[in-house]
Amino acid sequence: MSSASDTQTPTDGRRPASETGRAGNGWRRVLGVPSLVLLGLVYMVPLTIFSTYGIVVELTGGRLSAAYAAALVVMLFTARSYGRMAQAFPFAGSAYTYATRSFGAGLGFMSGWSLLLDYLLLPMINYLLIGIYLNAAFPAVPAWLFMVVSIAAVTALNILGITAVARANFVVVGLQALFIVLFVGLAWASVSGAGKLDLLAPFTGVDGAEGFSPILAGSAILCLSYLGFDAVSTFAEEAKNPRRSIPKAIMLTTILAGLIFLGLAYISHLLLPVGAFSNTDAAAIEVVGAAGGNLLVAFFTAAYIAGSLGSALTSQASVSRIIYSMGRGRVLPAVFGRLHPRWGTPVVPIIVTSGISLLALILDLTTVSSLISFGALVAFSVVNLSVIKHYFIDQKNRGAKGLLHNLLLPGAGFVLTLWLWTSLSGLSFSLGLSWAALGLVYLACLTGGFRRPTPHLKLEEA
Repeated sequence: MSSASDTQTPTDGRRPASETGRAGNGWRRVLGVPSLVLLGLVYMVPLTIFSTYGIVVELTGGRLSAAYAAALVVMLFTARSYGRMAQAFPFAGSAYTYATRSFGAGLGFMSGWSLLLDYLLLPMINYLLIGIYLNAAFPAVPAWLFMVVSIAAVTALNILGITAVARANFVVVGLQALFIVLFVGLAWASVSGAGKLDLLAPFTGVDGAEGFSPILAGSAILCLSYLGFDAVSTFAEEAKNPRRSIPKAIMLTTILAGLIFLGLAYISHLLLPVGAFSNTDAAAIEVVGAAGGNLLVAFFTAAYIAGSLGSALTSQASVSRIIYSMGRGRVLPAVFGRLHPRWGTPVVPIIVTSGISLLALILDLTTVSSLISFGALVAFSVVNLSVIKHYFIDQKNRGAKGLLHNLLLPGAGFVLTLWLWTSLSGLSFSLGLSWAALGLVYLACLTGGFRRPTPHLKLEEA
């Protein structure tokens, strides 16, 4: 998806000391494309489709599959921009690194600060869901206890290293994959034996469902289901051949997740069309129950909890690397920018993230979700603009292919991200802007009232 000139080794980023062994800064390069894709998929939780199933089915007039297809197209533009920037700057830090190298340390810090809002709180949502689901299954055990045990387990695995995380992810993905296979098989057996089927119904919806606006409204909600493809970029310094593997893994993660979402939405609609379920909020349970009864519902609950645990594991690993990058660049205290000599992991950022995750004991899902959405869309906007600034403006790659790859496609990604901003609630904006204001105050203190340059790490070509 990029021209030949786009794939040349850039001159403005330090080539990792070893792209296949151990990076010069201490990271272990152990992740290939399959492991990176698994990290992205676990972060996204393939079964997340069921969390908003009933709501979006009703909103779109039964055209959930069409909404997921539209969301996939929208997210591919931004996923591609992440891949392009990872190709230019194969370092930990994601949007923080890309914005710093493209727009300067000041805007880079504000981008990283907003990105922290997304990444710091995403593990918290998973702990909240784990507590809710397990407390419902075992009412005698308080939800907070399940949360604390989960946080402790995730912290231990992350400290042990990315290899331990990757191995745990195989188990998590395997459990969810087994559920998906069982669900699809049982659902198809049920619908195929029910007589004549309208195979286009998941795209055309119920009678009277007209216009594209409801589909776009649904896809604006569903785009947030794709949060996680961007997390792949945070593992650039632990990836083998990162300039090739990271862009490939980002695109594969986005496409595979989209196909899983689309397929599950399609078979679910055939099994239980809009209007057939009695409770919008519990529609997912009704769909699973219609396919395999109470036994499959119990398995779904187990798989969903495992998915939430895996997502917490991966998201904590991601945010610890962003904090590490900001500490390494001295915009956060230097203690955050060190790796443990034995395990080769950023232990202090991992522990700090765990401490913040304990806020799950007092916060609610609505507040946390609002903050995550704001941070994610800031990062998406910045990364799309970074492609234009780095490739089209700074490197002056403006030929016919350059115009397409370096201006039009990332420009489309930016415009589509602006459209996603319209789906955010007032709570998202108020909390997000408050967090941004706090970051601006911190930056003013760090730079002596903006009289000194913003600190940042200078990664030079080896």
